[in-house]
Amino acid sequence: MSRRNKRKPMSDINVVPYIDVMLVLLIVFMVTAPMLVQGVQVELPQASTEPVPPTDDDPIVVSVDKQGKYYVTLGDPSKQGEPAELADIGDKISKILRNKPKTPVMVKGDGAVDYSAVVAAMAVLQGAGATSIGLITEEPKSRSGAK
Repeated sequence: MSRRNKRKPMSDINVVPYIDVMLVLLIVFMVTAPMLVQGVQVELPQASTEPVPPTDDDPIVVSVDKQGKYYVTLGDPSKQGEPAELADIGDKISKILRNKPKTPVMVKGDGAVDYSAVVAAMAVLQGAGATSIGLITEEPKSRSGAK
């Protein structure tokens, strides 16, 4: 009689291939994740509700109306000139910031305007050399007289 060497079936799962796949996926996500982020760098206040302190230079205000038209104002934001193309605004502001780099730059967007129009203005301002861009807002109106 010959003796056969019978082995018991192995009941353990081999996890080495799964670990290899997970490491490859981790590397792929680590490489692609930074490429997915796009945006305009804006310095946001932490929790300040105080108005911007006045400066010696008049601010540059880029306004966007309901129709998505752009306006540039130097000084008083209530004065509004003729609408201008976004590329022309970038050239004009670039010249101003070359002469006075500390000039504050603000964006004033209508509440009904498409968000992409305001973001496009901020991108042009950043490309023109604005290192810090502020957003002009209004105080919310109190509801039913409550404060």
